[in-house]
Amino acid sequence: MKIIPAIDIIDGKCVRLTQGQYDSCKIYSDSPLDMAKAFEDAGVTRLHLVDLDGAKAAGVVNIRVLETICKNTGLAVDFGGGIKSDEDIRKVFDAGAAFAGIGSIAQTDVEKTTAWLEEYGGENIIIGADVRDHRVCIQGWKKVTDTTIYELVENYRGKLCHLMCTDISRDGMLEGAAVELYKDLLSRYPELNVIASGGVGGVEDLERLAAAGIQSVIVGKAIYENRIKLEDLSRF
Repeated sequence: MKIIPAIDIIDGKCVRLTQGQYDSCKIYSDSPLDMAKAFEDAGVTRLHLVDLDGAKAAGVVNIRVLETICKNTGLAVDFGGGIKSDEDIRKVFDAGAAFAGIGSIAQTDVEKTTAWLEEYGGENIIIGADVRDHRVCIQGWKKVTDTTIYELVENYRGKLCHLMCTDISRDGMLEGAAVELYKDLLSRYPELNVIASGGVGGVEDLERLAAAGIQSVIVGKAIYENRIKLEDLSRF
């Protein structure tokens, strides 16, 4: 199982939110690059980089942070947050991202998202679905749609390779990942790389996800709060 540490960016700093609430922002480092290098030194090869300013502004903001990390580390970075236009996604790949993370627009504009999957290749795009009770949430988790996670996947089946799914009720709570949800997704869509996100609170949660057959998991707050040590990651 591949461990993908997360770095969330606000004002160029490394932060974490709880359940997506900006007023719960906690700063962990003034230097995302230093944090990325620490992950790389621990043997990590992937990084999940989220532009929270961009997500709020509906357009990529922290592109320089992405460029700096890509130029100064060997990490394969997936970058998300605010990718809404052809210019946005082009800038993200030009800055060195290995993957572009597509969120709300995958729900609101199937035609554009499909065009990106065809142009850049499904292997280079991650569709991120934030869910509450299996329903997709958009606009920074503020709006719960009538679309289920399964209906969203069906829109892109045959083109999509990577699906990142976050159970909002668990995100930042350190109370365990939504293992049953991920097992269900794997059983329905065995061709997908289902990336688990949200709720990981300790090594035992990673072990449960690995046992369930999950290939990739994003870990954020548990690392920053020292629930998981960097040296623990080598086990996976």
